[in-house]
Amino acid sequence: MSNTVEKAEAFEALHGRGTAFFLPNPWDVGSAKMLKALGAEALATTSAGYSFSHGKGLAIGDVMRDEVLAHAAEILSATSLPVSADLENGYGDSPEEVAKTVAMAAEIGLAGCTIEDTTSDPDNPIYEREFAIERIAAAVEVVKGLDRPFMLTARAENYLHGRPDLEDTLARLQGYERVGANVLYAPGLPDLQAIRHVCDQVSTPVNVVAGIGLPDVTLAELQDAGVTRVSAGSSLSRVAYGALVNSMEDIMKTGSFATFNGAASFAKLAKLNLLGGS
Repeated sequence: MSNTVEKAEAFEALHGRGTAFFLPNPWDVGSAKMLKALGAEALATTSAGYSFSHGKGLAIGDVMRDEVLAHAAEILSATSLPVSADLENGYGDSPEEVAKTVAMAAEIGLAGCTIEDTTSDPDNPIYEREFAIERIAAAVEVVKGLDRPFMLTARAENYLHGRPDLEDTLARLQGYERVGANVLYAPGLPDLQAIRHVCDQVSTPVNVVAGIGLPDVTLAELQDAGVTRVSAGSSLSRVAYGALVNSMEDIMKTGSFATFNGAASFAKLAKLNLLGGS
């Protein structure tokens, strides 16, 4: 894909083709190129994966908006695929700041972004529902003014912050749908039954993250439940860093380098980087 409009249209089309697709999340240029070479149709950044790779914390504000957008631009320039960005809570409480963040994301050529309803206050981690909907509405107004599609994903974060309230989660998602969000996302839903219930109650495409609960659930099962998009979140980065941690722990404990036997070859990684950059 040669330009921003083509990428945006291709990303939008993935959400409307009638079959669920997998949206992997690279955390640097190398992983972006490899994922493209391995068959990814689009990419999304991961705030947690980026934080792991840069030695940052995971709290909102540990990585600032300009840094996140610079990282997204780097991923975008690494391959020809459409890219969506994880923009946490929009890097500001007010609807105006959320709108500014989304406008900046569109300006660098992204095909979409995700905005969540998490605050930076550990004592009150989720925005009040109607205010959260106002924040998404402000982002939608920016999207309406663009000359191309832009898949705005609205996240309801209850289940990641100790609030397993399916009724409130669904009400938030329906509110985001009502004001014009393009994709709905509630990470941490407990099971296929809850996912199916959410999908049955909305008409907007639903994203589910693999790797947070849902052990052994497949893409086909999620599609059958009504899911349109399955993202990896930080899972692929945690697989990679998990291998590093396990290998180092084994070396320090036993002195054995046997875990290196499963490492990818120089040739394979070089080939994937080369293919993924085309």
